[in-house]
Amino acid sequence: MLIRALAFVAAAVLSFSAVAAPEEIFEGRDYTRVSAPQPVATGKKIEVLEFFWYRCPHCNALEPGLNTWLKKLPKDAQIRRVPAVFRDDWMPGAKIYYTLEQMGQLNRLHDKVFEAYHVENLNLNEPGVLGSWVAKQGLDRKKFETIYNSFSTQSKAMQGSQLATTYGVMGVPAFIVDGKYATSESMTGSEPRLFEVLDQLIAKARSERGGKHAGR
Repeated sequence: MLIRALAFVAAAVLSFSAVAAPEEIFEGRDYTRVSAPQPVATGKKIEVLEFFWYRCPHCNALEPGLNTWLKKLPKDAQIRRVPAVFRDDWMPGAKIYYTLEQMGQLNRLHDKVFEAYHVENLNLNEPGVLGSWVAKQGLDRKKFETIYNSFSTQSKAMQGSQLATTYGVMGVPAFIVDGKYATSESMTGSEPRLFEVLDQLIAKARSERGGKHAGR
């Protein structure tokens, strides 16, 4: 009985340790260094770039877990989402993103765009379908279409496309931490491990900036 009890305690300690201390990240397996580090757009905050595509099933599947993780993001870190544009048919999704951003509706409707494509099976790339969906969300359709078709929105989408090229992003979803480190679920092997790696990369970037641990 004593041996069994000791074995149980040892197993419990090991289990607790695994939860308390995630496996250390390794370069080349969990993440890679960006060959040409880029300046960040978040100032003193550690930038976490997410490259995504609204029609990507992997991006859609990751969204709930990502939203949960973001609620615990340290105060000295900031997410910046970038809709990638690798083909012409990716452009409408990028323009939807930047139009909603300019209308102050991104927080409310970002997840609903994913839902429209993946749950409702709506092709928002079609202007008529998009217009009807926009009206259903309570937005001014004419205002949305004006912003959507504007030169400034097209320019923002192209800048996002160029940023993905600059970082050498080949697929989505993909993450860049502080302009230096790249990772993705395809590298980490699982969604939980992805968030562990992102946490550790944020801590790594903080240390390199000479900062102290920030609360969540």
